[in-house]
Amino acid sequence: MPRTLSVEPVSPALGAEIHGVDLETAAADPALIAAIRQALLRHKVIFFRDQDISAAAQVAFARSFGELEVHPVLRRHPEHAELVVLDRGSHRPANENIFHADTTWRERPSMASILRCVECPPVGGDTIWSNMVLAYERLPDRVKAMCEGLYAMHDIAHSFGGDYSPEKRRQLGREFPRQEHPVVAIHSETGEKILFVNQGFTTHFSNYTQKRERSIGADFALEANRLMDYLFAQAAQPEFQVRLRWKPNTIAFWDNRATQHYAVQDYYPAVRRMLRATVIGGTVRGVGDAEAAPAALAPSRHAVEAVA
Repeated sequence: MPRTLSVEPVSPALGAEIHGVDLETAAADPALIAAIRQALLRHKVIFFRDQDISAAAQVAFARSFGELEVHPVLRRHPEHAELVVLDRGSHRPANENIFHADTTWRERPSMASILRCVECPPVGGDTIWSNMVLAYERLPDRVKAMCEGLYAMHDIAHSFGGDYSPEKRRQLGREFPRQEHPVVAIHSETGEKILFVNQGFTTHFSNYTQKRERSIGADFALEANRLMDYLFAQAAQPEFQVRLRWKPNTIAFWDNRATQHYAVQDYYPAVRRMLRATVIGGTVRGVGDAEAAPAALAPSRHAVEAVA
């Protein structure tokens, strides 16, 4: 492992700052990429400061971890279609303030995202991440029993279709059919169980009546909605979170399988301009496949780690 790389945890729940790395040239160093991947799996979101890198270098670094997505809705960088431009200010107020995981409306949701701050307010515009592995672990046993074996539907139009006409929403649905994913997913690399519903894209349980008895008619829907709201609320618990104060040339790299995030909208009309690259993930596996999953990594250490 690279002797120059060090990892400093910044929250008991998740998150660490990585020091001693130049991401402009990191893609050319397989050992460094492997070390960064291990830090990501352990801490779930990792932060790099003072990374004045080019857009091409950001794409190359992201591609070191897998195939990159070209987002079908969000604005793209004019020279690098793999980069989403998140540009907000007085000309375009922000509206992303909801806990979510990216692209869970896909059959293969994102593995990870790499977000670079190009310009940000001197104060405000923070991002919060929640550890959805920890959120699942802390659920009461009776709720875990209700969730395991449940599936839920994820729909791109739930967030991106609100301003569209009915015909445009139908077209969006034809291009990107809604997807069914397990409510309790298994992390493809660590084997950890993840609470895998989010307020941005999850619309309803698809098999709730298989899990619960009905007293009369459709009364199960009320109970299902209460459970869904309760699960959504877990991402908002401070004990599961880390919060990043952005500075120009800060990069956040998060495991989209194991986290949700929330962009705080407290900076209007100041400018906040970011570039995001997203790594395509794999099929979401449920608890029934747990026996084939790898063993989970050890918990994060709550002290400075020197990786040597």
